[in-house]
Amino acid sequence: MYRDITVNSQELKIYHTQHREGRPTIIFLHDSLGCIKLWRDFPEKLGELTNCNILVYDRLGYGESAPFIMIERDNNYLEKEADILNGLITTLQLKEVIFFGNSDGASISLISAAKHPEFIKGVIVEGAHIFVEDITLKGIREAAIAYKKADLKERLQKYHGNKTDAVFMVWNNVWLSDAFHEWNIEHFLSKITCPVMVIQGENDEFGSMAQLEGIVNQVSGKAEKLIIPNIGHTPHKEAPDEVLEKSMFFINKL
Repeated sequence: MYRDITVNSQELKIYHTQHREGRPTIIFLHDSLGCIKLWRDFPEKLGELTNCNILVYDRLGYGESAPFIMIERDNNYLEKEADILNGLITTLQLKEVIFFGNSDGASISLISAAKHPEFIKGVIVEGAHIFVEDITLKGIREAAIAYKKADLKERLQKYHGNKTDAVFMVWNNVWLSDAFHEWNIEHFLSKITCPVMVIQGENDEFGSMAQLEGIVNQVSGKAEKLIIPNIGHTPHKEAPDEVLEKSMFFINKL
């Protein structure tokens, strides 16, 4: 199940099930502070409900993957991660893939579906970012305070170990940089032709509904949206039963 793999010279940790022969693989893409283990049992549950194989992986620098090669990012770092994702799909020789991405992982899913559509049957994103908003920067600044003064660092260390400072600072620094204010991936959206489901918590502390509407209105494939009241940026944790049910219906229609 768990194993190490090298993709584009990057040493990554993956969790991969392949026992459902002839069925698609759902690839789960974690957020900016996440990793395999922070998904908990959600991937396994969705795999069971849809009779799909699952693939969860730690991006370079996160969880049990190798440390970052560079701790500075430019505005194209999420596109570079989408190319790594495509390399992972190619290395594992996956033929039919469905993405489930949260936050940064959602943005990577959208870019990959636009750039490498040949394997992608569908995309589910929650808390996706397609441009920078003031609410996003406010949430990141508040996270920085929690990292310094509350227990956020301690909680993250359980999953990232001695890479924790790098994980937090590389995310915090790039999003709060002046150059990143111009970051925008809307030009990719029209190239997405597969079905897309966009999930967002009504009280998402890192993005407004403009993110959700921007995706739904600009992708070329069929798009549907799910807005969940009274929750924030991680719907699969805050409303797991509803997200599992709606994701199952979406995947079964593909």
